[in-house]
Amino acid sequence: MYSFMGGGLFCAIVGNILLVVSTATDYWMQYRLSGSFAHQGLWRYCMSGKCYMQTDSIAYWNATRAFMILSGMSCFAGIIAGILSFSHFSAFERFNRSFAAGIMFFVSTLFVLLAMAIYTGVTINFLGKRFGDWRFSWSYILGWVALLMTFFAGIFYMCAYRMHECRRGGVPAR
Repeated sequence: MYSFMGGGLFCAIVGNILLVVSTATDYWMQYRLSGSFAHQGLWRYCMSGKCYMQTDSIAYWNATRAFMILSGMSCFAGIIAGILSFSHFSAFERFNRSFAAGIMFFVSTLFVLLAMAIYTGVTINFLGKRFGDWRFSWSYILGWVALLMTFFAGIFYMCAYRMHECRRGGVPAR
């Protein structure tokens, strides 16, 4: 049980770091514009060595930003619940912290999946046709890796929950 929780906690911490780095950096997309290279993130775009804030309030950027922030927050809440699940004492008999942590990691996975799907769809359908020579960059890829890490953290914590319930001899609460 503790090995599952330890593995889940490791995946969650790495996933949360990747979420923060992915959200904060400016390399979601790289493209060629007027003969020079440019790149953009969720908050800024950079051209010719200078970076500028994204001042346009475009719905897909706002949605991607919001879902990435919500994902990071729910992953952080899952990490807190995951750390607390190492203690055996629970004030509530029906409340299991490893189950709560697993749910928070799955919620984080859902949020990052929504963010990545929105960004991918709009980029391919709109920006991809506008810029001929473009590609997704490393910040974007870190977002997909973070999705996998939070998903596996949820799997590990659900396995720990199942092992704990089987050791108690009871049927897991549904």
